[in-house]
Amino acid sequence: MHSTLSRLTAPAAVAAGTAAVCAAVVWADPTTPGGLIPPCPTYTVFGIYCPGCGASRMLYSLLHLDFSSSLHYNALGVAAVAVLLATFAVWTVSRVRNSPMPRWERYRWAPHVVLALVMVWFVVRNIPVAPFTALRI
Repeated sequence: MHSTLSRLTAPAAVAAGTAAVCAAVVWADPTTPGGLIPPCPTYTVFGIYCPGCGASRMLYSLLHLDFSSSLHYNALGVAAVAVLLATFAVWTVSRVRNSPMPRWERYRWAPHVVLALVMVWFVVRNIPVAPFTALRI
């Protein structure tokens, strides 16, 4: 049996990597035009908003606890961050308890739902009439 401390090595590494990415986003300040984080290549080349457009600004706003701005920049990204945080919590608790985590294989529909949500967000975000134009950044 592994000790609790050794079982927490992987979650600690993921948390440290996430903290580093968050620190880089805060330092780079993607809300400042012409900053270090480049603009979305999909928007730059094709002039359409991809599902990830505004993700760095969304994360920056979340880290500053500005939830309304983060939803404006990328609402689907906010939902994804919430799901990732919940999944991380479940994973960490299962590691501490040394119990198996629920597996995605049980939920064969999950990848299809995620793909459908991303595709709907991609299409709806690019509809050029109100109220859908409010989803643009």
